[in-house]
Amino acid sequence: MASETAHPASSADAGRPVVYLEDLAVGDQFRSGEHAMDEAQIKAFAAQFDPQPFHLDDAAARPTLFAGLAASGWHTAAVTMRLQVTSGLPIAGGIIGAGAEVTWPRPTRATDVLHVVSEVLQIQPSKSKPDRGMVTVRSETRNQHGDVLQVATVRIVVPRKPGASAFMA
Repeated sequence: MASETAHPASSADAGRPVVYLEDLAVGDQFRSGEHAMDEAQIKAFAAQFDPQPFHLDDAAARPTLFAGLAASGWHTAAVTMRLQVTSGLPIAGGIIGAGAEVTWPRPTRATDVLHVVSEVLQIQPSKSKPDRGMVTVRSETRNQHGDVLQVATVRIVVPRKPGASAFMA
């Protein structure tokens, strides 16, 4: 990935700047804030949404391919979404997904501190809905060591600035 300085992370307060379709360019990058995982979070999420032994019990997880307690991939995805919404992708109107491909190359552990680095891959103004477009973003959820734990390539609906022309320069 290119430099991560195109759009610095900002807080989720009301003063957080937002971006519209016209503000984005292929190659733009965004870096979120951080979220510290822990064993209690992993087990609580798993108990409610993905109650498999390798997400619930370290001893039960040891003989599995995870070789120890691992967060559900869906837990990693949920944390990723929170990071994107609160400090990652400042899309006007919110992050509205239209499809995605998600992979988990490495397990998320209780000691991991997650952050998300996203890059704009494609911008496609809508021909039938002049008030919006589709943006393809590749996001890597990384731990404190830079290990990539999740890769999500997502198409999101991004609005144009109010009153903006239907044609991008």
